[in-house]
Amino acid sequence: MKRAIPASSAIPDKVYFRIGEVSQLVGVDAHVLRYWETEFSLIKPFRGKSKQRLYRQQDVENLLQIRELLHRQGFTINGARNYLKALDKRHSDISNLDELKVTSSQNNMASLLAEIKGELLDIVVLLAPVKIDGSLGQVDKG
Repeated sequence: MKRAIPASSAIPDKVYFRIGEVSQLVGVDAHVLRYWETEFSLIKPFRGKSKQRLYRQQDVENLLQIRELLHRQGFTINGARNYLKALDKRHSDISNLDELKVTSSQNNMASLLAEIKGELLDIVVLLAPVKIDGSLGQVDKG
């Protein structure tokens, strides 16, 4: 029996879900979830004191995405795994790019501050007492 797949916004606002709840939300049997857990490293349910699997919201979203890839888009397990790794790499590349932008921005700021410091030192020199015979002295007002 096929079950309707809820949108990720239809996932209840809970911290943890038991395997039965996740099975209903994702639309697959519990044994399929346990199998996907062995095949996809991004699915790591927490185990409570009772040793029962407790899935987080992110796990449910990942499982919905896996189901979409496998059942709707026709990916193989290996293909879906590679696709998700590539997707994760792209997200990490984007975050690394954001870090580079911040670093680049900090470098630009540092060079701007160095330039301002140089200009301020030039102003200090202009305002300093005039050198007479290589030594500092007062300007004669006479």
